[in-house]
Amino acid sequence: MSGGSLDFLVLTGFLGSGKTTLLRDFLNGSGAADTAVIVNEVGEIGLDGIVLRESGDDLPMAMLSNGCICCQVGSDLVFTIDRLITGKRPDGAGPLRRIILETSGLSKPGPVLRTLATLAEHRMRVAVVGTFDLTRGTEITCFEEAVSQWAAAHRIIATKTDLVASGGIADGASAIATINPLAEVVATADRAGAVLAAFAPLTAAPPLREIDLRLGSPHPRLAVCLAKPAGEVTYPDLAAWLDNLAGALGERLLRLKGLVRVAESGHPLLIESVGTMFSPPRPLHVGALSSFVVIIARDADNAELELVSPTGVFRFSSWQRPGPAWQDDRRAMKAEWVD
Repeated sequence: MSGGSLDFLVLTGFLGSGKTTLLRDFLNGSGAADTAVIVNEVGEIGLDGIVLRESGDDLPMAMLSNGCICCQVGSDLVFTIDRLITGKRPDGAGPLRRIILETSGLSKPGPVLRTLATLAEHRMRVAVVGTFDLTRGTEITCFEEAVSQWAAAHRIIATKTDLVASGGIADGASAIATINPLAEVVATADRAGAVLAAFAPLTAAPPLREIDLRLGSPHPRLAVCLAKPAGEVTYPDLAAWLDNLAGALGERLLRLKGLVRVAESGHPLLIESVGTMFSPPRPLHVGALSSFVVIIARDADNAELELVSPTGVFRFSSWQRPGPAWQDDRRAMKAEWVD
């Protein structure tokens, strides 16, 4: 049973990106005694589960063998989490502090987070942890799943650091920041430090700094933009704009985060979503920061987003456009990664 604050980490990463190895390394350490693991299995042989069981039989574990979480898990995930939280802990074990859900390599985090919304009574702190394979870099951005995973992540861990040449880690960190300027990036050759950072306790969101988008190499189908209010914003204006944005983009909205001052509040509101799943806006006691919202979307352009705000509530002051027309080589690449 949980005895207080509980972190729920959705561990995501594309096929073969090293997320299971990352999790196994953490479970083999001394800091995992207060952790429960849920492994999503795809296929008849639970390979990931077999590997993780080597970490100890006393670790609470639930194997989900009914396919990809994001499309088939239904109420099974909710039941499993509730059982882990409310169930009796092993003798001598302390309270449960952390649950890690390892998703399949082709899962999108958004649907998983929508499922977790039904567990609001447990007041879990939820975050997405993604893996970025330095040996592949951004070449897999043609896969919607990979882009969705990176864009949704609150933390992104650079993996396979021992397999890249000098400078590869720094290049990877820059590439991650270009894809998701909102994420905490962990890119270090110190493997033990990276493992601990990946699953470190979650804290309340710190005051945001205004993000200066770096217009580097564009990524296929991915757009990142910085929106600023055109003038004074009321809460109804903000709510209508966010609703219109989510409605216009739908599943193409990957991540949104920002700080917006509204006429009705003396403090700016923290606005955040993964996909179309929005956290309740909450006031932050911060200094003199201007209002801004960062939007990460797929297959969107400036003209489309401008139409979302016909009254000029927000203007897009900085824009990182998607790359050239996407070439549909998905099947060939998927076969390569799976093999």
